[in-house]
Amino acid sequence: MKHPLTYLFVPGNRPERFDKALAAGAGAIVIDFEDAVNADDKPAARAHVAHWAVARRDALERVVVRINDAATPWFAGDLECIRQSGIRSVMLPKAEAPDQIVAVTAVLAAPAAVLPIIESARGVQNAAAIAAAPGVVRLAFGTLDYAVDLDLGDGEQGLAYPSAQIAIASRAAGIESPVAGVTPAIDDETALLADLAFARAFGFGAKLCIHPRQIAPIHRAFAPAPDDVEWAQRVIAAAAASTGAVQVDGKMIDRPVLLRAQAILDRVPLPT
Repeated sequence: MKHPLTYLFVPGNRPERFDKALAAGAGAIVIDFEDAVNADDKPAARAHVAHWAVARRDALERVVVRINDAATPWFAGDLECIRQSGIRSVMLPKAEAPDQIVAVTAVLAAPAAVLPIIESARGVQNAAAIAAAPGVVRLAFGTLDYAVDLDLGDGEQGLAYPSAQIAIASRAAGIESPVAGVTPAIDDETALLADLAFARAFGFGAKLCIHPRQIAPIHRAFAPAPDDVEWAQRVIAAAAASTGAVQVDGKMIDRPVLLRAQAILDRVPLPT
């Protein structure tokens, strides 16, 4: 999977929404076995996903399944469903230790991809070890559950330390930048973009979405400004055309500048 900017949740017990979610424009969809599905409906959700995965092999590259966490009675059944379905990407909630990742990767078809969700003080404390576990492609931050775990008050101050820890752990492990948590206010674009800006300040590179209306504003916010794109193109072109020292706009172009220019171009949306 090309690392997405947006991950759109869809309940696992609503199979009529799976294809609609794929068509909504998110980089990936997250079929949810956890919070969106009550206990009585979890077996049916597994059956829906197993059946749909057979019919939509072409789409599985953009599909992640959020299973129930390792401490629940549904964990083993979720893993068996994943094994039988051939799904390769799993989102693991309440990740707190690398051995939980091992249990997931053991059932995934190659190449396995696990996205642990850090949602507790213990998860933050062990973020570096979790990020370095084999099969982990990026971390996500479950901000709402983390706030409950630490009994945080209103405001973002309590999220600053874990955000930094998760981003640093991701970078140190050499995996993709982490995924920011959900914004519950579906129709409040101001709140959505404020949450994204806060996460971006710490180095987060994607966001979880709970409604299709959140996708387009997030993609627009991630897209670089035209002036930045034009500057980056000139920097890359100048460096490619020269074998010695390079200047653009009177400034020396060294390796950090080249990396910044390439990062800008990497964020340019692909033509549709």
